[in-house]
Amino acid sequence: MKNLTALLIGSCFILLYSCDPATEKPVEVKTKPVESKPHINPPDFNADSAYSFVKVQADMGPRVPGTKAHEQAAVYFEKKFKEFGADVIVQKFTATTFDQKKWLGKNIIASFNPDAGTRILLCAHWDSRPYCDRDTIKTNQKKACPGVNDGASGVGVLIEVARALAKQKTKVGIDIILWDLEDYGAGQTGLADEGIEDDWALGSQYWSKSMHKPGYSAKYGILLDMVGGKGTNFPIELTSAYYAGAIQKDIWATGQNTGYANYFSNKTVGEIIDDHLYINKWANIPCVDIIGYTEDGKSFFPQHHTIGDDMSVIDKNALKAAGQTLLEVIYNER
Repeated sequence: MKNLTALLIGSCFILLYSCDPATEKPVEVKTKPVESKPHINPPDFNADSAYSFVKVQADMGPRVPGTKAHEQAAVYFEKKFKEFGADVIVQKFTATTFDQKKWLGKNIIASFNPDAGTRILLCAHWDSRPYCDRDTIKTNQKKACPGVNDGASGVGVLIEVARALAKQKTKVGIDIILWDLEDYGAGQTGLADEGIEDDWALGSQYWSKSMHKPGYSAKYGILLDMVGGKGTNFPIELTSAYYAGAIQKDIWATGQNTGYANYFSNKTVGEIIDDHLYINKWANIPCVDIIGYTEDGKSFFPQHHTIGDDMSVIDKNALKAAGQTLLEVIYNER
């Protein structure tokens, strides 16, 4: 009340002074206009190029830890990001999977505009699931998944984002991280209890506790998962909403305003365990998952964790929707 009284007295004084007939001139009160941030037109996201980056991974075969394709893919990612001018770190780690096997994992980390204080994290997983445990044909269930939509699609989008960053800098720093050993959970293999805690997303778990740079932080993160499927939809996922709701709303508004309202849906789906969970919980970086679902929001794409997750499921329009939205977000970040 003291502040309010003083404000009222001050306002009356100004009013009396302004209305003093001796001045005979109205007092002009100048207000500083609110500065609006100009929209920055980002580069055009080339869906054909992103598609080609997805196909390169598919042609390698399933990128399952311990295989030649896995090693080949790690070399390819490192080389490609360096080609686009990024500072690249390959973070190696040892992980024990649910079946008590030990694997050498590799998180591929590509940094653009490394001296910028404000940083945005973009990420996806690059490994393939070693079991097609959702396949209806029993003989396929112990085969490795091609991992094209589930894995390669998000990576393909991020490599194309890197290509754009090589041509036009952002105001903020961008860190692209490809997670390893995301898809080696117990699932429906029958080899272990599905309820094993923290058996998925082993690469992001490791990084969230042992970051590639001491004290690393990002304003927020965006995870891509299964973003290239035909008929896909990106609903509001509730783990993201809980930890990073405001950021999620901004991203979805950007996607809708950019012309992709048919992809960025206002429907909600329940909480899921994905890389973003550990980035939120353990790294304390608010992270949103852009993840593909069927239009009804009841499941991922039909070929999820089956032998059918190959190039035939990829839609360039879905890659475009995810990629162009990402570019709009990061180029207009201050």
